[in-house]
Amino acid sequence: MKRKIEIMDTTLRDGEQTSGVSFSVSEKLTLAKLLLEELKVDRIEVASARVSNGELLAVQKITNWAASHNFINKIEVLTFVDNGVSIKWMQDAGAKVQNLLTKGSLNHLTHQLKKTPEQHFKEIEATILLAQKHQIETNVYLEDWSNGMRNSLEYVYQFLDFLSNQPIKRVLLPDTLGILTHTETFAYITDLVKKYPNLHFDFHGHNDYDLSVANVMEALKAGCHGLHLTVNGMGERAGNAPMASVVAVINDFLPDIEIALKETSLYTVSRLVSTFTGFGIPANKPIVGENVFTQTAGIHADGDSKKNLYFNDLLPERFGRKRQYALGKTSGKANILKNLQELGLTLNDDDLGKVTLRIIELGDKKEKVTKEDLPYIISDVLDSGSYQEKVIIKSYVLTHSKGLKPSTTVAVEIEKELFEENAQGDGQYDAFMNAINKIYKAKKIELPKLIDYAVRIPPGSNSDALCETIITWKKADNEFKTRGLDSDQTVSAIKATEKMLNII
Repeated sequence: MKRKIEIMDTTLRDGEQTSGVSFSVSEKLTLAKLLLEELKVDRIEVASARVSNGELLAVQKITNWAASHNFINKIEVLTFVDNGVSIKWMQDAGAKVQNLLTKGSLNHLTHQLKKTPEQHFKEIEATILLAQKHQIETNVYLEDWSNGMRNSLEYVYQFLDFLSNQPIKRVLLPDTLGILTHTETFAYITDLVKKYPNLHFDFHGHNDYDLSVANVMEALKAGCHGLHLTVNGMGERAGNAPMASVVAVINDFLPDIEIALKETSLYTVSRLVSTFTGFGIPANKPIVGENVFTQTAGIHADGDSKKNLYFNDLLPERFGRKRQYALGKTSGKANILKNLQELGLTLNDDDLGKVTLRIIELGDKKEKVTKEDLPYIISDVLDSGSYQEKVIIKSYVLTHSKGLKPSTTVAVEIEKELFEENAQGDGQYDAFMNAINKIYKAKKIELPKLIDYAVRIPPGSNSDALCETIITWKKADNEFKTRGLDSDQTVSAIKATEKMLNII
């Protein structure tokens, strides 16, 4: 039989302590619904009592909804030992489960509260009994418990002896300052689980040393009964143990443990929390980062086509995502083929080679290319091969200074002969065309008339690497179009013009 572990999400309470983050009432309600109904977490900690009127309204909205959906006992609120003020707040909010904040280290008790253990325990007991009187269930946080285990172990034992005789449901063990190593986590929780077999222990990890996921693993191996996690690892300082990583670790490395969370919803919830908070997800963050299911090197894409040589157990489909193949200077043909297959496009080997060279060229310029850019690149590359290149724009200088008309100096090679000219214009491209016209007038060649100029970016592209300029030209009764592709709008127009000069 697998051991069932409770997951309590505290994004709406502890996660909101991320610097600069505050959820609105409607955002809290939306996320509460998503966490319980879609992600299937067991419990959610939604607020701290007494914080603000807005917080009270948010909890009222959540508890009203939860009561009508049989979730009311899954809604938890952080409370304080404050002579019943928090309990009154809980009653007004309609919440039925309090997570009572108490002192889990003698250091905190002595220097912050300036009380003896007996005084503290007496006040805690009164708070628990008052909650029970109002049908409010109690869990107890031992704040700074990890330092308590290190420096005042007898006090922690004394506290847990006291709690063993109280009408509480869970003891919550926070690594408040994120100081634990994985070996300490295992040793401390093993000790408490053996010494207090009738108590339910939750582990609440912080990530100050980037050890929160390792600590969670060791807490589970040691026998803890529940975990506190946040979406995207949000929380004070370096944040809390991240939901997505912990879920993947449990499912892949701890086969004797069962959790209810729905993996395929992790990415959706992650993106929504990021949107609500403006707290960006690092591109390399495991499971939910933009890059974690993206192969960049062409050899990896080639290996994926040959018996999935570069796959591991973290398949993107588990988390509602898809594997992607980056386009850049290290891509190679294999990456490009993967992207072409998704677009339903095919190229012969010669054209594929040309497209690959163009993408490498863009990558060398540190420009990002996406799948949506590919049709534009293909069009540009194949269009470039449709004429013999007799005119080459060798160099140009574009200037645009405040108070002065834009000007251009250009060097053009026409059938291996170099011409230079400069001109001013109403804009940089107009100045460029005036300089080109001077060169061709001297050669007694009339250029086509520009009758339309359109600029667009690939629809759906999330890069700023490319824009396409399409220019329509008219010479006598003949109209034709040329296109240029570049990250700079003026340069893409110059490339379109160079094609025109080779066509006429």
